[in-house]
Amino acid sequence: MSFEEVLKVVFPFLDGIDLAACMLVCKQWRHIAKDDYFWKCVCARRCPSTCKRPDPPTATYCKLYQLFYKQQHRRTLPPPRLSFDELEFFIDIWTEDKFIFSEVVPGSVLQRGMQIPSAGICDMLKFHLEGPEYKLTLPVDPSFTIPVRQNASVLVLVGRKDSKKAASIINKSPFLTASRALAFDYLVFSPNYPFISTIRAWVSLLFAEDGAVDVFGIEMDFSEAANSKEEVLWLLDMLDWK
Repeated sequence: MSFEEVLKVVFPFLDGIDLAACMLVCKQWRHIAKDDYFWKCVCARRCPSTCKRPDPPTATYCKLYQLFYKQQHRRTLPPPRLSFDELEFFIDIWTEDKFIFSEVVPGSVLQRGMQIPSAGICDMLKFHLEGPEYKLTLPVDPSFTIPVRQNASVLVLVGRKDSKKAASIINKSPFLTASRALAFDYLVFSPNYPFISTIRAWVSLLFAEDGAVDVFGIEMDFSEAANSKEEVLWLLDMLDWK
């Protein structure tokens, strides 16, 4: 079996990324890998219905694969029009009978994050805080305690210092889990973005695993839609500012 015949046996089993990499090896490999049959094999594994007709729905199966590939990769965002230095966050947390936390937090402080405690937290929480997901965290010093058997709720507004406008992030949402750790609300977007909806903002209370809800930090994230600083700023920019 010749070298070229070996490649023609192997190429149908490659995925699209590997097949594209083979096209960069040399001119001979590129000429072989351009055969649309190999790209049809890739598309058949990804979306079999596109291979049930004699011709592909695009000009070639290679171009059809590019459609799949582009959907897997987000486009590079332009620089955000907002910055955390221009924002401030109004955070209020209360139980059934009184406010237990009420602060105006500069955006730069929330974006800077917090030092993860070296002791006193469970491994799962430490793993979460050290994870790659983008989150905004605020150290709480002194810490506050949520009384046992009392429900707690949270409200978060964001303000723009440049235009004196504000938008809602969390509107009087209760902490739902047994440990009262999580609350969420659906973001309200500007009418300029009518097709954006059902994106949630989450607020978490961070506390040590010592039997009491002694909160040492507050976390906020938009991980369902935004996982970088730039994405979060663009998401906030699209809110319904008043």
